[in-house]
Amino acid sequence: MKDGFVKVAAASLDVHVADCGYNARQCMEAMDRAEALGVRVLALPELCLTGYTCHDLFGQELLRRKAWEALEAVTAHSRGKHVLTFVGLPVARGGRLYNCAAAVQGGSLLALIPKAHIPGYGEFYEPRHFAAAPGEEGFLRDLGPWHEVWFGRRVLFCCESLPELVIGCEICEDLWAPRQPSQDLALAGATVIVNLSASPAVIGKGEYRRSLVSGQSGRLVCGYVYACASCRESTQDLVYSGHNIIAENGAVLAESQTMEPDFLVSEIDVKRLMGERMRQTTYCAGGDCCKVAVDFPLEETPLTRRFDPHPFVPAESASRESRCEEILSIQAAGLAKRLAHTGAKTAVVGLSGGLDSTLALLVMVRAGDLLGWDRKRLWAITMPCYGTTGRTRSNAEKMALSLGVSFREIPIGKAVAQHFEDIGLPQDDRSVTYENGQARERTQVLMDLANRLGGLVIGTGDLSELALGWATYNGDHMSMYAVNAGVPKTLVRHIVAYVAGQSGEALKAVLLDILDTPVSPELLPPTEGEISQKTEDLVGPYELHDFFLYEIVRCGFSPEKVYRLAKLAFGGAYDDATILKWLKNFCRRFFQQQFKRSCLPDGPKVGSVTLSPRGDWRMPSDAWAAQWLEQVEELD
Repeated sequence: MKDGFVKVAAASLDVHVADCGYNARQCMEAMDRAEALGVRVLALPELCLTGYTCHDLFGQELLRRKAWEALEAVTAHSRGKHVLTFVGLPVARGGRLYNCAAAVQGGSLLALIPKAHIPGYGEFYEPRHFAAAPGEEGFLRDLGPWHEVWFGRRVLFCCESLPELVIGCEICEDLWAPRQPSQDLALAGATVIVNLSASPAVIGKGEYRRSLVSGQSGRLVCGYVYACASCRESTQDLVYSGHNIIAENGAVLAESQTMEPDFLVSEIDVKRLMGERMRQTTYCAGGDCCKVAVDFPLEETPLTRRFDPHPFVPAESASRESRCEEILSIQAAGLAKRLAHTGAKTAVVGLSGGLDSTLALLVMVRAGDLLGWDRKRLWAITMPCYGTTGRTRSNAEKMALSLGVSFREIPIGKAVAQHFEDIGLPQDDRSVTYENGQARERTQVLMDLANRLGGLVIGTGDLSELALGWATYNGDHMSMYAVNAGVPKTLVRHIVAYVAGQSGEALKAVLLDILDTPVSPELLPPTEGEISQKTEDLVGPYELHDFFLYEIVRCGFSPEKVYRLAKLAFGGAYDDATILKWLKNFCRRFFQQQFKRSCLPDGPKVGSVTLSPRGDWRMPSDAWAAQWLEQVEELD
C-alpha cells in the first residue's frame, strides 16, 4: 500500500444454488487467491453463500441456518489473512429477513450491512422475502461466536496504517436508487466503496451499469469495486452477467463481461483520491457512521493497472479528435472575444515555422472567421535572424499563403547586431544574452507593429514551456493574449495533426512538414543549414515533462511517487537514469522559473491543468525546491 495504492478485487463465483457448504468453499478459494495476490479488499457477489435465486427457499429455516454456518466457516478461514472480504447472505433479525453483506477479516466478523433499497419490479422478486435496512442501527450482542457485531448500513472500515483508506459497502440496487448509501458513506470519509450485486445480463444494461459505476466513482471521488453474480447462478428466467467493474474517480480501471466466474484485480490510489477531494471546495465531508478499525501491512503494492504516459492526450482516435476540436473552439472563442472587446483592427503573430506559432496562427484564423473578418486583416510576421533555417522560413510563408492571411518578412539581424554593439556584447559571444536578445527584439517588433496596425500580439508559448520556464522573459514570454498557455506540448502536436487531416493538400503538406521538424528556438546559428539547437536535447523530452507536470501539479504527487509511475508508464522507452535526470531538471526549473509565470498575460484555460497566476496555480516566485530536490537525490 506504499504511495497510497490499494490492491482490490471483485470476484464472481461458481455457485450451487442453495448449497451453502459448496458456496462457502468457493468464497474461501477466492479469499486464498486474493491473499496470495496481495489483495486488501475483496468484494464477492450478492447472497453468494446461498445463491441469489433461491426464491421461496429463503423462507426455509434450514437454508438460513446453513448460510450462517457457512459464514462462520468463511470467517474462521479468514484467520491469519489480511484481506478484508465482503460476502453476501440472508440474515434474520426481529422477525424480518435482510439481504446482507458480511465483512470479515482476520478471523473476525466485523459487521453486517443490510441492503437499503429492495427492488420490486421486472425480474426482481426481493420484496417477497427481504425487508429494507431498518432505521435503527447498532451492535448485536452474543451473535454466535462473536460478542459484538455492528448491524446497519452506516459503517466504515478505517485503515490505521493508511488513513486515506476508508471502506464502505452498499448492495446492488442501492447504486440504482435516487439516493445511494454510498453518498453518505463517501461524505463520511469512505474512499473505496464495494458493491455486492446480482445483476442480470439484459441487452443494453451492461453499458448502463458501467456508466453508473464509473459515474458514481467520479461524483463521489472514490474507488468503486463492483462484484456481480455469474451465469453459474440459476438461469431459470435470467442469465446473470458476471460484470465485474473496478473504477476510480470516473475512470474504469478494470472490467469483466465474461458472464463466467471471474476474478478481477486492480489498484486504487486512495492518496490521489484524497488529494482530489481537497481540491474540491464543494466536497462537504460529514455524517455519522460507525467506524470499525482494520489494518493491513504497509508494503509496496505490485501495480498491474496501466498508467498513461500521455495524460493530456486521449488514447482513442475519436476521443482525441473530439478533444482537439474542443480545444481549438475554446481558444478561438476566447481570442475572438478579446479582439472584439478591445476594438482591435487586426491580430499579429510571430510565425517561426515551429509547432507553437503554427497553432497560434490556426487559432487566430478561426477567431477571425468567427468575427467575420477578411483573413487579410490577420498578419503573420516572420523575423529571420542568426539561427533561422531555410526549412522553417519556407514553411512559415507557405502556411500563411495557404491560410490566406497577410504575410511579412522582417529580418532582425541588423537591429540585433546594433543592440549587441550598444551593450558591448562580443561578436563571438554565444551566451544566453545572445539568444535572449533575438527573442526580445522579435517581441519588440511585434508589439510596435501591432500598435501601428491597431491590433493585438498573439502569444505562442505553450503550457509545457511555461512549466519549465523555457521562454525569454519579456521576449516570447510576453504577448497581449496567449492562446496556447493552457495547451501542453504533447497535445499541441495532435491538434496540428488534426487540422492537417482536415485541410487541403497545400496546407496539409506544410503542416505535416512542421510536425516533422525538430522543436527548436533557432537562436544559435545552424550547422550546414540544419537546426543546431534542439530543445529536447537541452531540457529533456516533452512527453516526460508533460507526465511530470500532470502528476506533480494536477495530482500533487511527490517526486518519489512520480518516478515510480513514470517507470511503469513509459515501459522501457527510457531507462531509469534518464527519467530521473529529467525529473530532477523539471523540479529544479519548475520552482526556479515561477517568476515568469507570476506575470503571465491572459490566455484561455482549456484543460484540468493551468499555470495562470490568476487561476489554478498560485505559487510564490521565491518558493524553495530544496525538499523536492532532496527527495529526487535520494532516488539515485
